[in-house]
Amino acid sequence: MSELEREGEGTLFKGFLPLPSRILRSPTMLNYISSLPSTAFAEKWPRKIVVLGCTGSIGRSAMSVLEHMEGYFEVLALGGGRNVKLLAEQATRWRPKFLAVQDEAADKELKAALNGMSGLKGYAPEVLTGQEGYSALAALPEADLVLSGQSGAAGLRATYAAVKAGKVIALANKESLILAGDIIRKACKESGAALLPVDSEHNAIFQCLMGQNTRALPQKTEAVKLGGAYGFVPTQALKKIILTASGGPFLGRSAESLKSVTKKDALAHPTWNMGAQITINSSTLVNKGMEYVEACHLFGLPPAQVEVIVHPQSIIHSLVEFKDSSRLAQLGVPDMRIPISDCLGWPYRIDSGAAELDLTKTPLTFFKPDAEAFPALGYWREAYEQGRGMTVALNAANEVAVALFLDERISYTGITRLSRLVLDNWAEGAAPADIDAVLGMDAKARAMAVEFASRL
Repeated sequence: MSELEREGEGTLFKGFLPLPSRILRSPTMLNYISSLPSTAFAEKWPRKIVVLGCTGSIGRSAMSVLEHMEGYFEVLALGGGRNVKLLAEQATRWRPKFLAVQDEAADKELKAALNGMSGLKGYAPEVLTGQEGYSALAALPEADLVLSGQSGAAGLRATYAAVKAGKVIALANKESLILAGDIIRKACKESGAALLPVDSEHNAIFQCLMGQNTRALPQKTEAVKLGGAYGFVPTQALKKIILTASGGPFLGRSAESLKSVTKKDALAHPTWNMGAQITINSSTLVNKGMEYVEACHLFGLPPAQVEVIVHPQSIIHSLVEFKDSSRLAQLGVPDMRIPISDCLGWPYRIDSGAAELDLTKTPLTFFKPDAEAFPALGYWREAYEQGRGMTVALNAANEVAVALFLDERISYTGITRLSRLVLDNWAEGAAPADIDAVLGMDAKARAMAVEFASRL
C-alpha cells in the first residue's frame, strides 16, 4: 500500500491513487516551457492553494471549482486587488491565513469589513499589500499550487516569484509570458517550477498533447518495437497547433463600420463572460494575438507552427495537427471552470461544476480571421518575430488604449491605431535581460502611448 493509500484509507482521498511515474514524465520530447508537476504533487491531498486575483473573473471561477471540491483543497492565501467587499466574503468563507490587497487604503477597508463580519471570532489573517504582498503570497513555502489570475502586466512579478520559488503554477496571467516568456522559461529550468496553462485555448492544446502513444519513427529500416510515450507527444510527430478565436461581437463587420462602435457594443461578448479588459481585447482580436505569443512560449514552437482560426461558438477550444494530418481537439461549453479544474486537479479529472456540452444544439462553423478589419492579430505576430521587447511595448500600448476607450477618451478603432503608433516608434535594440528591464520597457511604452494618444 502506498503512502497516499495509507493516509487516505477511509477518507475522501482514497480514490486518488498514485499514478505510474511514466504518466508524470517530464515533457522532454517537446520543448515545453517547464517540467510537469512531480509525483509528490500528484499525490498531495488536500492541496494548499494560493489564489491571486481571487475577485476577478478567473478568481471567481476558481473559487466556484473549490466549492464543488470542498475538502480537497485548503485555501492558504487570497489576493484580491480593490474589490474589498468580495474579498472579505471569500475570506469569511475559506478562512485563509494570508490576504493581499492593492494598497494601504484597501488594507484599512478590508480590516474594517472583516471586523464587521459576524462569526469571525478568532480569525486574524495576515494582510499584505502591493506587488510585494502578492509576490510574498506566491512564494509561501507551504503552498502546493499558485493560481496566477491577476489581470494585465501587474501579474508578472507575482508569477515570477512563484516560478523562482519552484511552485506548481496554474497560469492564467498571459502577460507573464508575453512580457517575459524567455525569462520565465529559464527560471523554470533553474527552480523546477511547473506551469499548467489556464487559458482555455492553451489548456486545450495541453490536454491534446498529453498522453499520446506516438513517437517519431526511428532512423532505421528494420522493424523495431516502439515504446509508448505517456508525456507530451514528440515534436517530430507534431505538425502545428491551431488556436480558436470566437471572433467577438463584431465578427463579419467591415473596418469602416467599426468606427462607430461604442463602449456598450464592445463589452457585449456573445459567448464568454469576462472582465472588461479581456472582453475588449477579444473584440479587437488582441486577445488572440496575445495567445498566439503565449502559445509560442509555452510549447516552444516557431510561429510557423501556430495557426489561428475563428470559431464563433467557442465549443472547440483549440486543436493540434500531427504529421499524419489527423487532428485532435478539446471541446466543452465556454466556461473557464473547465480549464481551471484541469489545472487544480492535475493529473486527475475533478468536478468543475460546468454544464455538459450538447452538440445537437448548435452547428459549428469556422472562418479565417479578417486581417483588414482586425489588424491587431498581425501586430502581435510581427512583435513576437521582431523581438527587441516589442511584445512588452505592444501590451503596454494596448492596456493604455483600452483604458482610454473604456473612459471614452478615444474611439474603438483608436485602440489599434495607438498600438500601431507605439510599435512604429519603438527603438529598443535588444530583448530585456531580466524582470526589472521588462518593467522598465513597460513603463517607457506606457509613457509613449499616453503621449501618442493626444494625436488620435
